[in-house]
Amino acid sequence: MRTAPGARAVHPAWIIAAVAFLALVAAAGFRAAPGALMLPLEEEFGWSRGDVSASVTVNLLLYGLTAPFAAALMARFGMRTVIPAALLLVAAGAGLSTLATAPWMLVATWGVLIGLGTGSMALAFAATVADRWFVRSRGLVTGVLTAGGAAGQLVFLPLVASLAATHGWRGATLLIAAAALAVVPLVLLALREHPRDLGTAPFGAPAAWTPPPRAVGNPARTALTALARAARTRTFWALAAGFAICGATTNGLVGTHFIPSAHDHGMPQTTAAGLLALVGVFDIAGTVASGWLTDRVNPRVLLAVYYSGRGVGLAALPFLLSDAVHPPMIVFIVVYGLDWVATVPPTVALCRDAFGAEGPVVFGWVFAAHQVGAAVAAAVAGIVRDGTGEYTLAWFGAAGLCAVAALLSWAIRTRTPEPGPDRVR
Repeated sequence: MRTAPGARAVHPAWIIAAVAFLALVAAAGFRAAPGALMLPLEEEFGWSRGDVSASVTVNLLLYGLTAPFAAALMARFGMRTVIPAALLLVAAGAGLSTLATAPWMLVATWGVLIGLGTGSMALAFAATVADRWFVRSRGLVTGVLTAGGAAGQLVFLPLVASLAATHGWRGATLLIAAAALAVVPLVLLALREHPRDLGTAPFGAPAAWTPPPRAVGNPARTALTALARAARTRTFWALAAGFAICGATTNGLVGTHFIPSAHDHGMPQTTAAGLLALVGVFDIAGTVASGWLTDRVNPRVLLAVYYSGRGVGLAALPFLLSDAVHPPMIVFIVVYGLDWVATVPPTVALCRDAFGAEGPVVFGWVFAAHQVGAAVAAAVAGIVRDGTGEYTLAWFGAAGLCAVAALLSWAIRTRTPEPGPDRVR
């Protein structure tokens, strides 16, 4: 039975969103780790920048390629099954990585286990929660949940960098494992699958709302079928290419290589880590604001603006790096932070507008492209650094790619969606 309006002071959708936010924060611990732990691993084992980057590359690939199947698994078996299992994989990968004595062991733990675990949550989880529990404010909720990853970076990066400096990289890695384990009981106790499980409707649902049919069938087939249908459209390829560039210019390049690059210019590692954490502060504000705007402004216009601004920042970065923090660098950090994952809410909205009920699964595939781009950028930037002794070519190349992403986004066309309760047409 549907709950009568006003029967609850707080709609349960907001409680579900809060639980999802905390789970995403906990899973984001590893996102803060590679850049902060790259130098300690080099110093202890003598591994090259490329050796350590290989594990990050595998992680980023699996982080993305797991997402569409995870979305289908959540549709078939439920979030309360998939999310705790994902958190346990993250904890196992982080804990076992402390035993690594060769680069391949880091690939197996950081790369495979944590990649599968984080990929089973990530942004497909955020899209699923927003799609199931919200009709009004979907863009805002997607932005808030996406900001969970930024909040995780903000929480963990200074701790990881500090622990690595004082107690070694193993102590910092165990912190990530503990955080992932701590959230598992909360997810099992408080997360619910659908509004119908609580006898209510999604937040902002119209009076005529009826529960959608439960998902049936093979999750892998569901994910692949959605990909086959989406791949016939230009919209999918434009979204996928643009989001691949998004991943290359965030997680792959800046997230992995900003700290080592700043260190190359004489900046202390903890200072560089603090700057990257500051990106996380402004990322939260930028992503939430982007979600609010997505409910009101054409998403493709937002994407074009975001990618253009990012390209300008990357083109300027080689001239800003030095052994100390100057005001222009602070400006870069603020602007880049506001832009970091502001692309997610409009991309989710475009997937929903173009692909309807299959939107979350299709977004999983678009997100897979994001991580392929991130993985390629992480590897290529490491190779550029090993070959030239600096990252300049990587920064300029990424700036050019952002211009391409802006053009692709501007050219996207989708079917005309029904006017939502928030968006101004």
